[in-house]
Amino acid sequence: MAAEAPPQATAARAKALTKAYGRGETRVTALDAVDVDVPAGQFLAVMGPSGSGKSTLMLPQPRGGLGGAPLLAGLDTATSGQVFLGDTEITALNDRRLTRLRRDRIGFVFQAFNLLPTLTALENITLPLDIAGRAPDPAWLERVIDTVGLAGRLKHRPAELSGGQQQRVACARALAGRPEIVFADEPTGNLDSRAGAEVLGLLRGSVDDLGQTVVMVTHDPVAAAHADRVLFLADGRTVGELLDPSADAVLDRMRGFDGTGRTS
Repeated sequence: MAAEAPPQATAARAKALTKAYGRGETRVTALDAVDVDVPAGQFLAVMGPSGSGKSTLMLPQPRGGLGGAPLLAGLDTATSGQVFLGDTEITALNDRRLTRLRRDRIGFVFQAFNLLPTLTALENITLPLDIAGRAPDPAWLERVIDTVGLAGRLKHRPAELSGGQQQRVACARALAGRPEIVFADEPTGNLDSRAGAEVLGLLRGSVDDLGQTVVMVTHDPVAAAHADRVLFLADGRTVGELLDPSADAVLDRMRGFDGTGRTS
């Protein structure tokens, strides 16, 4: 009898995660007892209609309204439930330990590139490590820079780079500290189709070639098709998933949702 394969490690998970705003008649439940598992080394895309809860669960930066509360990244507190990064329950950490965890174990890629205009590309890439007082691993940094294809642009400032190149700098910044997981918020939202395809290829490559774990929130079926798995949220709940998705399959699934989160 063949030996069973060892269980795959989990990069992040949520158990019965609930987030509600307001009280009484004004109470709004943005997430309703959601369970999510993100295996290590997987590229997960999260999709759903407006108001589905994907922003509350995943997004790495505030965007106004109810959508600026990324619980899996430890940037907001849950009403109830638990969130784990690896074996660490982040819902049980105080603010100081949460800050350290986000700095040392999580990478972020924003829709807005969020690069400092006075710094070179290389200085922007290493900035989080510099702030943390950590020296980059030279071999890893070289590998990341080679993966993002910016070896010839490291001395350029953001204004001297195209939008696609700026987003590649942002991706390299997220990867430079070798985080356990990277959260990406609509990383192609400000890019044309060609530059967007390059960035999606980079994220895909970071999983395949660097062993990275990536969680991406997107509204774009083409972007979602680069993932290993697509998780669908609607009405604050998980309502389905696709493995090895195609853009057409994602689009068909999205078309099937009605306003209540059920498939029609």
